[in-house]
Amino acid sequence: MRRIQAVVFDMDGLLVDSEPLWQEARIAAFGADRLRWTEADQHRVMGSATEEWAAFLAERLDHIYSADEIIERVLAEMEQAYRRHVPLLPGAQQVVAQVAAVYPVAIASGSPRRLVSAVLDATGWRDVFPVVVCSDDVQRGKPAPDAYLEVASRLGMAPDRLAVFEDSANGILAGRAAGAYVIAVPNHYAQPPGDVLRQADRVLGSLSEFSLDLLP
Repeated sequence: MRRIQAVVFDMDGLLVDSEPLWQEARIAAFGADRLRWTEADQHRVMGSATEEWAAFLAERLDHIYSADEIIERVLAEMEQAYRRHVPLLPGAQQVVAQVAAVYPVAIASGSPRRLVSAVLDATGWRDVFPVVVCSDDVQRGKPAPDAYLEVASRLGMAPDRLAVFEDSANGILAGRAAGAYVIAVPNHYAQPPGDVLRQADRVLGSLSEFSLDLLP
């Protein structure tokens, strides 16, 4: 009998090439003349919780806007972008279809539900993923294991029965902390450090390298 009984996917940076959209959304929300946003700024907030990047933007904007105003403006831009087009990463569509044909599948995303819902609607994945856990559903974001523990609870199985796909350092650490089998697919925008990658059970160059026989 296989050890793995369900498969969980992160969303941003793993299935969806979202980082360029986040950068565009932050600039579009406040205007390039008002928000001088650099690549260093983008790396500074990449993978951080909503409240963290909102606080950083508030500081960069001289506290003209509250964190709540910043969050609403940026999320509205992101939601519109996803409603227009979801840029899937290579292999995403194929891997989801391949895995969902054999295992129960779930999403564990650090994004708010409104953005995850926009992606699920645009990709036709709403019926594919019976369990979706977002930042709204847990007290602590990654690298805390809360999202994966919540997925396991909703699926009615132990966390060590999950295989999780993650691209970021925080996601890899969250999966490891939950006791799941971790498959790392590093995102080229923010390569996880070597000591974190070594904590993954598998490291793939892209989703296209995945095959079902990699699951224990």
